Amino acid sequence: MEDNFNKHLGSKLKLRRLALGLTQTKVAKAINVTFQQIQKYEKGTNGVSSIRLLQLSNYLKVPINYFFEDFSEYLINLEKSQEGHMNVNYNFLVKLYSELNAEQKLKFNKSLQISGTGFSKAV
Repeated sequence: MEDNFNKHLGSKLKLRRLALGLTQTKVAKAINVTFQQIQKYEKGTNGVSSIRLLQLSNYLKVPINYFFEDFSEYLINLEKSQEGHMNVNYNFLVKLYSELNAEQKLKFNKSLQISGTGFSKAV
């Protein structure tokens, strides 16, 4: 599956690069790698690290999930999450929330109110 994803990501990268009229060299310089590395990414020979993926996403002005769109494993998991079959680790979420400072908690709660989601004060 990893090889398939590398090829998928590479084709999405190439498609976006060409759509923006960019060369491999220009993209490479923007994320501080060689143009050969961009070639390897595009061919699916090399995997892209998470930090490089973030850099590519920012430089190419696409959300990170752009690189996952149309990938079968991503779509299967997306469908499961929309159907409510994905397990949510609520303990982890509560731990994260508890580590926020007062200002962060206020912003978080406001964003939940804006989205129409209720949030229990029991946390």
